[in-house]
Amino acid sequence: MLYTNMESNRMPALTLRGALVVATVLILQSCGFLKSKMGGGKGSDVGVANGEIVAKSRPGYRQTTPYGMVLVPSGSFIMGQADEDVAATQINMNRRVTISSFYMDDTEVTNHEYRQYVNALLADSVATLGEEEIMARFYPDTTVWKNDFTYHNGDPMLEYYYGHPAFDTYPVVGVSWKAAQHFCQWRTNLYNDYRTKEGMVNSPRFRLPSEAEWEWAARGGKQGAKYPWGNPYVANGKGCYLANFKPQRGNFDADGYPYTAPANSYNANEYGLYNMAGNVSEWCRDAYADNSNAIVWDMNPDNQNADEPRKVIRGGSWKDIAYYLESGTRAYEDENARRSYIGFRCVMDNLEGRTAAARGGRAAASSKSKSSKSSNSSSKGMRNSKKA
Repeated sequence: MLYTNMESNRMPALTLRGALVVATVLILQSCGFLKSKMGGGKGSDVGVANGEIVAKSRPGYRQTTPYGMVLVPSGSFIMGQADEDVAATQINMNRRVTISSFYMDDTEVTNHEYRQYVNALLADSVATLGEEEIMARFYPDTTVWKNDFTYHNGDPMLEYYYGHPAFDTYPVVGVSWKAAQHFCQWRTNLYNDYRTKEGMVNSPRFRLPSEAEWEWAARGGKQGAKYPWGNPYVANGKGCYLANFKPQRGNFDADGYPYTAPANSYNANEYGLYNMAGNVSEWCRDAYADNSNAIVWDMNPDNQNADEPRKVIRGGSWKDIAYYLESGTRAYEDENARRSYIGFRCVMDNLEGRTAAARGGRAAASSKSKSSKSSNSSSKGMRNSKKA
């Protein structure tokens, strides 16, 4: 009798435990932590067998972080000005938007990186494009150092900035929006040609970031912050400036660099991105519109309008006051314009996952190489320049 009672008392507990297990499994499946029947396991190329659809996910694909990029997580934030609109333009009203995860160059594209593209065009595309066309459209306009500013001695920058090794790790400038777009296309072909030869699945293409993606990445998870590093100052407690811009009514040298700085100068934001404020403004994919917040969707907003020649630039530059360094400040330039203060960086869609599992970037790639102190130092590349 005692044994029977013990068994009967145990039954509700076992039933409750089973219910909890089932509920846990359902919750994990609903959040995407368990792989469903249709994906994640060992797949097969066979899609139909015995008159039934048996297709599973195809094996062999895993998206990897491209060299020099970091994984920016998905998320939602209030896009727009985080402080008063000094220019009183009223073109950037606050609005909540959601951004999918993507990869982004941890620095602006440098002179030496862009040079690989120009050299490839001159080596492979002269027959189709012509050398004159390549030099006119895609080669950086070095005369911007003279033409952008009246009564200014830009001769040393004009002569040395793009071609001299001293400036290899500095951001490329004098590149139009159209040339930046073409660079992304070339970089995609270069990457996927290699993957095809190695028997790998093609990667998503490189492209310019949308305006919303750029702002989400610049904030580095600091929602409502004025600058990528937070609020509200442009210098730290030691008086060191946190970006390359125009401080103190024109003391360009006060931040350590009279013109541009190496692309990895100063401290990265929380996503591992350098110079999202200052140094050079950056091309975005969007066409500029005063009412963009009213016309774009709130999920991955993107205003691609081929009929609008004005294209968005973000981040401010070495020649700008602090207002243009704010993550929410908008500006634009003509798509054919080439300036001494505008560069760019690339992004790539993340087809897998929702959050950043690893930071990636050049620094992460460098840490894998431990053969010797000298080789490790050289693999770090740009990462050894001055940090504020």
